[in-house]
Amino acid sequence: MSQKGNDKGQSIQRRRVILIALVASVLSIFLACVVGLVLLTRYISDDAERHVTLRIAYSPDKEAIFTELVQAFNEDHPRLPDGKRVEAVAEKALPEEMIQGALENRYHALSPDSSIWLAELERQWQDDAGIGDAFGGETTRYMVSPVVIAMWEDVAISLDYPKEELGWQDILRVAEQDPSFTWSHPATSSASGLLATLAQFYAGADATRGLTEEMATAQVTLDYVARLQNTVKHYAEGELGIMQHIEEEGPGFLDAFVVQEQMVIRYNTTHEKRLLAIYPLEGTMWADHPLVLLEHPQRTDEQRLAYGLFRDFLLTEDAQQRVLHGGYRPTDLSIPLNAPDSPFTSIYGVDPQKPYTSIQIPSPSVVRVIKDAWWYTKRHTNVYLVVDVSGSMKGNKIADAKAALQLFLDQIEGDQERVGLITFASQASEQVPLTRLGDGRDDLERAIDDLIAEGDTALLDGVALAFVKLRDLEDAERINAIVVMTDGKENRSRSNIDALTQELQLAAQSDVPIFVFCIAYGNDADFQMLKRLSDASGGFTERGDMETIRTLYRALSGYF
Repeated sequence: MSQKGNDKGQSIQRRRVILIALVASVLSIFLACVVGLVLLTRYISDDAERHVTLRIAYSPDKEAIFTELVQAFNEDHPRLPDGKRVEAVAEKALPEEMIQGALENRYHALSPDSSIWLAELERQWQDDAGIGDAFGGETTRYMVSPVVIAMWEDVAISLDYPKEELGWQDILRVAEQDPSFTWSHPATSSASGLLATLAQFYAGADATRGLTEEMATAQVTLDYVARLQNTVKHYAEGELGIMQHIEEEGPGFLDAFVVQEQMVIRYNTTHEKRLLAIYPLEGTMWADHPLVLLEHPQRTDEQRLAYGLFRDFLLTEDAQQRVLHGGYRPTDLSIPLNAPDSPFTSIYGVDPQKPYTSIQIPSPSVVRVIKDAWWYTKRHTNVYLVVDVSGSMKGNKIADAKAALQLFLDQIEGDQERVGLITFASQASEQVPLTRLGDGRDDLERAIDDLIAEGDTALLDGVALAFVKLRDLEDAERINAIVVMTDGKENRSRSNIDALTQELQLAAQSDVPIFVFCIAYGNDADFQMLKRLSDASGGFTERGDMETIRTLYRALSGYF
């Protein structure tokens, strides 16, 4: 063979060797990847089996501090004695959402804003579910906050505070003497609203402990609470709703309102004009924020152990310091409220030495009696629901609006409230006159079911029709309000926006103010026009969509 041929053969041989090496290398890498993937999958599977999730529902008012505590707990990488990792997952929920989640075993533990809900949740657990002997297991309190009357500093000074301690009798006195004084507290569907109402019943009975059904329903007690409630401007869906409007409107919204002390601290840390926490001299109720283990029949020992780890963490010095700096009072009494870096100072409008007198939460049976009696003593309402049924509301929108309106009615338990229904499309029409719910609830529900969407949008005519009917009643004893919802822009009314807002402003300054609360449904709604109407009346406007309109109507029901 020639040298040339020999070289060629060697070249081919080298290529074969290189190719075989490359194939072997690729195959080796491939096999390594497969083995690695198998090992990773097995590791992930093993890790998942060694992972325990603790799901906790908490009240929305404490979202900031609770999520901070959960994050800090998870960052400590807690483990059970057998080495399994524990992760806490928090979800905010209202009391009724908590019980539903508990029944479905969606939550392993709860942290409502007050233990006052626990008896009611226990009752529903046993009556509605019948799936266990007890709803709640171990209960731990890790932070508390007194329920106070938040008052603007200049208003409090005008009432001789701090030279004179203030209380419910001062709210009653100034509100009856000065019609321009405005105050509010949430409905009894919220903890602060219910606790404030209990405090008022105690004040009416001239007691701080041992309130009985007989004391709560004595005529002198009912008369006192009814007088006080009759001075309420309008109610509120909860503390967060009040604080949102205080943020947006400042002192012009209310002179005084009921919230937890921590809300006053939180507001004053970011605003120059201060709120003061007034601890009612008749006695103060506390929101005690319990953590409760749910003893569902499917609860596992691992979940109980995970709960124990989270409970123990909440009571550590680190967690209790976080509670303090979050504006809540820690349950660890060794942590001083007057430490140099503590927010519990007069700078933030609070007094760590108060309240001087605390009130005992009465028995569950008394609480139920007071909740029922509140619907008798509360300030009652004349409210028109003004609903857009124009063509743009066809389909899912009108269906969702009907569901939201029905929810609104469902949330109003009292039979004394008066509700009417006005619709607007190409023209405005009264579908159901203002009707006492004890007599006309069925008529309202049927009228809502029958709503059909078609035509143009005579928004202003709808509001004007409701306004005239309320104005002509001249009913100064009740809260007079219009709840209006639209998804579009005005295009058909004979009424004029300038004239209507002027009428609303005049009414707001009279003995019979008429509040307008608006829901701008979707992005096409004329938000600015609705806001002009609500601002002129002393109400407010919120933007809603398919997901939130029911929530908005539910929240608004709390005002009445």
